[in-house]
Amino acid sequence: MPNPHVFRMKSRFPGPWQIGFGLLVLAFSAGGWWLRFSAAQAEAVPSENFFAGLADAATAQTRQAVRYDPSYVVIPYPGGDVPAETGVCSDVVVRAYRHLRTDLQERVHVDMKANFTAYPALWGLKKTDPNIDHRRVPNLQTFFKRHGGALAVTDRKEDYRVGDLVAWDLNGNGLWHIGIVTGEDRFVHNIGAGPEVSTGLLTWKVVGHYRWQPSSAEAP
Repeated sequence: MPNPHVFRMKSRFPGPWQIGFGLLVLAFSAGGWWLRFSAAQAEAVPSENFFAGLADAATAQTRQAVRYDPSYVVIPYPGGDVPAETGVCSDVVVRAYRHLRTDLQERVHVDMKANFTAYPALWGLKKTDPNIDHRRVPNLQTFFKRHGGALAVTDRKEDYRVGDLVAWDLNGNGLWHIGIVTGEDRFVHNIGAGPEVSTGLLTWKVVGHYRWQPSSAEAP
């Protein structure tokens, strides 16, 4: 029979279930930290893998049925998109970047809102419009240039690498177009029949050449 006068001190050491729970919490915390660290590193360090992934994301769109439709559409913000079965040339670029967790809708809107006069005044707008701004080629050109992505425009097709963006003036009178380089003298674009692979980068007048990967410092 226990002696009622003997004081028994409870152990201050955790039991097995407490140790197990603590380790589980620590593992989840460390895992979340590592995922955030890895994402930041992927953004901060330029990598050929990023641009190869961009080209792959563009190529994947050629296997989807997309009807060319330049209609103005009200879409959610951020992360908004026109219906998957529709799109134009700029949507190929927007969707490819979004596949790599980069939302050009948000990034263009944030930059344009803070620097409205730096963007082309071609549509008579007095303020930003996140439904359409990122889908206009001159705005994308301005964004990429402002964020250090502009490269030289040359007449040598070997200067255009996988993952590069190329902008053209199709008729020499402001009919803008854009696509993503996926191989030597090969690119994905939507010129009217949905995303397709074409050759002949220099078929039209090149008015822009870009290579842009986001950095963590540029996050909106």
